[in-house]
Amino acid sequence: MMLRARVGVGAALLGFAAIALLPVHVAAATAPTPPLPPIPSLSIGLGQAQSPQQVVGALQVLLLLTVLALAPTLLVLMTSFTRIIIVLSFVRTALGTAQVPPNQVLIGLALLLTFFVMNPVINTINTTAVQPYMKKQISQQVALDRAAKPLRAFMFKQTREKDLELFYSISKHPRPKKQADVPTYILVPAFVISELKTAFQIGFLLYVPFIVIDMVVASILLSMGMMMIPPVLISLPIKILIFLLVDGWNLVVGALFASFKT
Repeated sequence: MMLRARVGVGAALLGFAAIALLPVHVAAATAPTPPLPPIPSLSIGLGQAQSPQQVVGALQVLLLLTVLALAPTLLVLMTSFTRIIIVLSFVRTALGTAQVPPNQVLIGLALLLTFFVMNPVINTINTTAVQPYMKKQISQQVALDRAAKPLRAFMFKQTREKDLELFYSISKHPRPKKQADVPTYILVPAFVISELKTAFQIGFLLYVPFIVIDMVVASILLSMGMMMIPPVLISLPIKILIFLLVDGWNLVVGALFASFKT
C-alpha cells in the first residue's frame, strides 16, 4: 500500500509539472518570430530582342565573358609568363628550398615581370586598338586585327623556325612565305615549345653551379668520414650564402630580360 501511495503521489507531481509548463510552451509557440533581413535576388532570363542593337549588345557581352574566361590561358600561352615562371621554379629547386619562396610569391613575381616585359606590346595594343575602339572610330573586327599584330610580332621574335616547321609538318599545310600568313593556331603552340626550351636552357645553366657545390660538400664529408651527415644539411646554407653574395635574384631577373628578343 505504501508503494502504491508513493507511485500515485509521483504521478500527481508529474501531472502538475506538465500542466504548469504547458502555458510556457504554448506561449513560446505562439510568439511572433522576428522579421528576417531582406535577401537580394538575381534573375537571368532570355527574351525576344526588340531591335538589332540588343542582339549586338548581347553578343558583345558574351564575347567579353568568353575572353575573361580564357584570360588565364592567354596570359600563360601567349606572353612571357611561361619562361619566367619556369626559370624561377628552377632557381628554387636548385637552391634546395622546397617551399621558399612560396608559390604565391613566385607567381606574383612572374606576373609583375610578365607585365614589365610585355609593356611595349600592351601600350601598342592600347594605342592602336583599344582606344580607337572605345572612341567608336573603328569596328570590333578591326580592333581585334590591330591588337593581334603586336602580339604576333612578339611571339614570332621568340619562336624558332624549327618549331614552326614541326607544326606545319603535322598539319600538312605548305609553309607560307610571309609571317603575316602564318595562322595563329600554328604560331601559339610553336611559341610555347620555344619558350619551354629556352626556359630549360636557362634552368640548366642555373643548376650547374649549385650541383658543383653539392658535389664538393659531399666529397669533403666523405673524406672526413662523416657519412652519417646528409650533404644537403651542409650545402643548403652554403648555397644560400653564395646566392646572396653574388646578388642572385638580380642576376636571374637580368638574365631573364636579356633572353627576350625585342
